[in-house]
Amino acid sequence: MSDRFISIEGIARRFPVPGVGTTTVFEDLWLSMLRGEFVCMIGHSGCGKTTVLNILAGLDAPSNGTVIVDGQAIEGPSLDRAVIFQSHALLPWRTVIGNVAYAVSSKWRNWSSVQVAAYAQKFIDLVGLKGAEHKRPAELSGGMKQRVGIARALSIEPKIMLMDEPFSALDALTRGTLQDEVRRVCQETGQTVFMITHDVDEAIYLADKIVLMTNGPGAVLAEIVENPLPRERTRNEFHKHPLYYATRNHIIDFLVSRSRTFINETRGTYDPRNVAVVCPGLPEPAIARTYDTSAKPNRGQQFAAH
Repeated sequence: MSDRFISIEGIARRFPVPGVGTTTVFEDLWLSMLRGEFVCMIGHSGCGKTTVLNILAGLDAPSNGTVIVDGQAIEGPSLDRAVIFQSHALLPWRTVIGNVAYAVSSKWRNWSSVQVAAYAQKFIDLVGLKGAEHKRPAELSGGMKQRVGIARALSIEPKIMLMDEPFSALDALTRGTLQDEVRRVCQETGQTVFMITHDVDEAIYLADKIVLMTNGPGAVLAEIVENPLPRERTRNEFHKHPLYYATRNHIIDFLVSRSRTFINETRGTYDPRNVAVVCPGLPEPAIARTYDTSAKPNRGQQFAAH
């Protein structure tokens, strides 16, 4: 459909296993995202979260299916898609501005060094690193290194930003600070984000939608949680929202129990093209609504059943 900015269409990923044949990480996965949405994917290790992200990045190819971003099928890596990894992945011999400028010059090859430096500085300032431009990675804290990674990703003006648990190695205080920065920057720039995480509170704080994957191998997309909290939320207040605990408990319940039993319980009735969209805490028939990106509901309102 025309409003589907990102369309994952029936992708599967299988790997050869010596002496066994193949193992299927996930099968027949369908998911759409709107421009400017922030989507988090949650699931246990082995369900294929990073594999999905790598396919979106063009770093891996699906065994079946295709992925379309802004009307173009993904056929490999592109500067239209920026990746922020768990580790900062900075060039250790380059300074902060050198790392960001390297990305800028890769995107705009005809720019002068002055133009490149000025544009890189814009994003260094945006992530709060003004004054650290000439430091090398060895002189930075872990949080500062990840800020450089975020600045570098944003500097190429990607159509989608892909984040692979970018805060998992940081202490709680630094992680919270960077989550706040990512929320602010993404709202200011209207950035489309696909992020994988194991942190339920992080997903609730950051995401518009939270995608729940069953256990792998042979994982499937079980359901999509529409975040019922207002999009304008703050760290000090979001956990006080009356629907926060309903949302958190729903996701925790899935991870603890339903992620293991979902496939058996829905055998014969599961339709990967029409997974349930739930908005925890709202009256039924919210859980009966199937995934249709053509109608984006207003937050806090009850969904109509299809």
